[in-house]
Amino acid sequence: MRLAALIAIVIGFTTLSAPSLTPALAQESAEIPPLPRPRPDRSAPPPAPDAEPNAATEAIAALTNVPQPVTLNARITEEGSAIQEGLVWRIFEAEPDANGEMALVAKADAGSARLELPPGQYMVHVAYGQAQISEAFSVAPGANEMDIILGAGAIRLNSAVTGDIAISPGLLHFDILTAGTSAAERVMVAENVPPNEIVTLNAGTYQVVSHFGDVNAVVRADLRVEPGQLTDATLYHHAAEISFKLVSEEGGEAIADVEWTVKTTDGTTIFTERSAFPSTVLSEGEYLVLAKLGDQVYNREVQVQPGSQREIELLTSFY
Repeated sequence: MRLAALIAIVIGFTTLSAPSLTPALAQESAEIPPLPRPRPDRSAPPPAPDAEPNAATEAIAALTNVPQPVTLNARITEEGSAIQEGLVWRIFEAEPDANGEMALVAKADAGSARLELPPGQYMVHVAYGQAQISEAFSVAPGANEMDIILGAGAIRLNSAVTGDIAISPGLLHFDILTAGTSAAERVMVAENVPPNEIVTLNAGTYQVVSHFGDVNAVVRADLRVEPGQLTDATLYHHAAEISFKLVSEEGGEAIADVEWTVKTTDGTTIFTERSAFPSTVLSEGEYLVLAKLGDQVYNREVQVQPGSQREIELLTSFY
């Protein structure tokens, strides 16, 4: 199926001084000369080390366990300002456990995250919409701050029927996948995205899938998301919304309690419903429509052309 896609890109970017010392005692006698220093006893054993650590050692040891202030910021690009809201921060231990998993030690839902963490090595993960990134981070005694550059962009999607015929938003949704040469290589990034919703993504190429209805009207396109830019894209469908009714005469009232089936030319059933007035979306092509009423089955071959909503009648005089 040929694809016609219109892509519009919009860029926005948006000492203490010592006291004077005086003699503690005034002496009247003459000054006594200093005595010579005693010679060390070389046969004596060396002095034993102090049993208790000194104050500096104790302070350093304490700092290795006391949580230190940590501030985490994220930006869309190097030149951009810090993101103020919509971020989800997760901090993990840097070393995985026996199961190969890194333990979560902190989480914050905010723009700039302000936490307290013991000194050590960590892995920081931040998500902004569907854009996300992980980086290693070291916490040392004292204030710690880290800026992360997401390098993200955004995409906004819509679709129409060929000829710029608008599609009801309730009949339209999108899937966004990573790029790849085969379906096995692609990974779902965002699913069931409504039209005109801005989705933040890491910069890169994605495959966008537009679903018009839930049968076979599907259009695909590869789109590029640039850092700091919003990409607007409209995908065009060769399809139409079709409704059916079984009548006893042309333009008559729809008969109730009818079992409807739509088949492709190779006999594949793509739509079934029990209703008086069913509706669905079909891609351009030929179909066989069957309406079962009691023991009677009525059928009609139809050709679906791209366009506005269309109503198809089956007459009970043909079967």
